[in-house]
Amino acid sequence: MSLAFIFPGQGSQAIGMGRALADAFPAAREVFEEVDDALGEKLSRLMWIGEEADLTLTANAQPALMAVSLAAMRVLKADFAVDVTKASCAAGHSLGEYSALAAAGAFTVADAARLLRKRGAAMQAAVPVGEGAMASLIGKVDVALAEEIAAEGAKAGVCVVANDNNVGNVVISGTKAGVDAAMAYAKTRGARAIPLNVSAPFHSPLMASAAAAMAEALAQAEIGPPAIPVFANVTAAAISTPAEIRRLLVEQVTGRVRWRECVAAMAAAGVERFVEVGAGKVLTGMVKRIAPEAETLALNEPADLEAFAKTV
Repeated sequence: MSLAFIFPGQGSQAIGMGRALADAFPAAREVFEEVDDALGEKLSRLMWIGEEADLTLTANAQPALMAVSLAAMRVLKADFAVDVTKASCAAGHSLGEYSALAAAGAFTVADAARLLRKRGAAMQAAVPVGEGAMASLIGKVDVALAEEIAAEGAKAGVCVVANDNNVGNVVISGTKAGVDAAMAYAKTRGARAIPLNVSAPFHSPLMASAAAAMAEALAQAEIGPPAIPVFANVTAAAISTPAEIRRLLVEQVTGRVRWRECVAAMAAAGVERFVEVGAGKVLTGMVKRIAPEAETLALNEPADLEAFAKTV
């Protein structure tokens, strides 16, 4: 059965994530130590016994989520002989694309941590707190209706579709005025609009300065060809060369996360099993709505890894 490894994005973080892996497996502890060393601080301590508000900060959440995903992948290989090449492809949601690329060998864990720290800080700094907003459009909402709603909001300020997660879950992003206007219009079109508790308007043109910062950082980063194809957020197509990876990761900062299309493309390419690696089960829920015939599995705890390994 053809499988894909998928990696979660921001919002899946929680205090304590990854600790059971570190307690159970030396290979997982190695990854957390590599991340701590790369950042010059004990991010693992924050993850396990810190404050939720500190972990939720973009500059912390992004490398932390990657660390949990890569710790699980390291354990799969070291303890259960399940290499990333057991999958036919991989993908990640927003920051999760870095996790997918690192899992496939395009980045080292240390480089991924440093890049995500830079990415998180640059995205946070791009727009003053309170000036940007994001909202989730829930209900009978497809991307076409979401684009109509965003266009209405754009009459009052910046407003674009940021995340096409699945039908019934599309996120818009922009200035507070633009998103507020879109939310008001959404009600007239029968959609529920829920403001998101985020610190910046991610995946919108307002992230232009963050994209520039990442272009500079990625230009200096060592990137190798991934061992398996990784589906890119902004194209919903497989990428395999370092040049493509650099270009699309820069575009991803301001561009739309086309997650629904990524999953549909992987399913169309023959993937029958989607395995979410890391914290939480957010992507597993999305996949069930996009490709209901596919098998889904989330690997969060030590027992999850052992059970999965027996089926590969």
